[in-house]
Amino acid sequence: MVMNPKQVFLSVLLFGVAGLLLFMYLQIWIEEQHTGRMEKKREQKAIAGWGSVNYLQPVPRIMTREKIQEHNTNQNPKYHIPEDPKKKTENLLFNSERSTGVLTETSHSQREGQALGKTTESPTFKLIEKRQRTKTLFKKFKEMNWPLDIHPLNKSLVKDNKWRRTDETQEKRRSFLQEFCKKYGGVSHPQSQLFHMVSRIYVEDKHKILYCEVPKAGCSNWKRILMVLNGLAPSAYNISHDAVHYGKHLKKLDSFDLRGIYTRLNTYTKAVFVRDPMERLVSAFRDKFEHPNSYYHPVFGKAIIKKYRPNACEEALNNGSGVKFKEFVHYLLDSHRPVGMDIHWEKVSKLCYPCLINYDFVGKFETLEEDANYFLEIIGAPKELKFPNFKDRHSTDERTNAEVVRQYLKDLTRTERQLVYDFYYLDYLMFNYTTPFL
Repeated sequence: MVMNPKQVFLSVLLFGVAGLLLFMYLQIWIEEQHTGRMEKKREQKAIAGWGSVNYLQPVPRIMTREKIQEHNTNQNPKYHIPEDPKKKTENLLFNSERSTGVLTETSHSQREGQALGKTTESPTFKLIEKRQRTKTLFKKFKEMNWPLDIHPLNKSLVKDNKWRRTDETQEKRRSFLQEFCKKYGGVSHPQSQLFHMVSRIYVEDKHKILYCEVPKAGCSNWKRILMVLNGLAPSAYNISHDAVHYGKHLKKLDSFDLRGIYTRLNTYTKAVFVRDPMERLVSAFRDKFEHPNSYYHPVFGKAIIKKYRPNACEEALNNGSGVKFKEFVHYLLDSHRPVGMDIHWEKVSKLCYPCLINYDFVGKFETLEEDANYFLEIIGAPKELKFPNFKDRHSTDERTNAEVVRQYLKDLTRTERQLVYDFYYLDYLMFNYTTPFL
């Protein structure tokens, strides 16, 4: 039988429609399977490790009572920086509803489920039960009142009177930060994105330390100290830069399950070391853009030169080398940056969340050795372990200090200098740094 052209056209059309419908059905089925697997993984991570602990009791020193604020997790958020410190400051806290950041309850609902007999052995029933427990405890968690008070440092291991002045300074810093966090408000109902909030915190279990990494504030040598305390090296002086930053020898707090995170936040000694924001910014620029760098030049340098340098030469556009400080500042202040932020010049308030995580120890780069060695005394570190004082990289360069910063700021207009200060305004205020001469 010979088909006429009209019949051929209809046959092809029908086959095409059938094929399209089949493709759409397969696509939906694949998406459903993928979603199911992802939900199962998230459920397992949220539930892992909770045991029979009573999590319905208020947990101290994790969140503030009424100071929880919303944190925008976009790659390039813009904080509102008020001109008057008496006005409402920037929101520090986090958003809710991260799927891995939920709590589970093991108590009454579990015992009831076990009483139902063999039906509770069904995987479907267990999954429903776990989800219900998650929702129940997460609801209770959001309704809790979290105390703001910072617990006193345990100084029982400090025997030497030479630390008296250092201790007085430390208490003033802690009190100042606490009062700051009380004064500048947040929303009244805590909702956590905990895993993101603790992603910069390193863990040393033997001496029960949590250290929040602030780049360009002595973090390389602090990681060396943590490696020695962990028994990973005999001395801080023979650990290379690459071993510190790329060796993945140290654990971060977000690698633990929820129970592990909360337990450590409530029982370990938490430390953060900060630095004058303008000095830290110049130090980061000198390190990343004034020396050969196989990452920052092609990733950041090329994008910065392309957007902020008129009539850039072909060589600069191709290799990203030779970024000027003024161009770097334009990138920093641009709400539509051509490439995202980086931890080396990110605000401390967004790296360590000091008004959410009540740090027991606030060290400063300006008194780094003294503060660090006092902290080692507090946590009972070996007597022979002292904080290293060497420059991690570019050891022949002059250290970035106030005079060096002034030289770099000369390249900026008064307005640009003011905008940089405004950008780091919260860090200046929170850690009681003196306003720079602009």
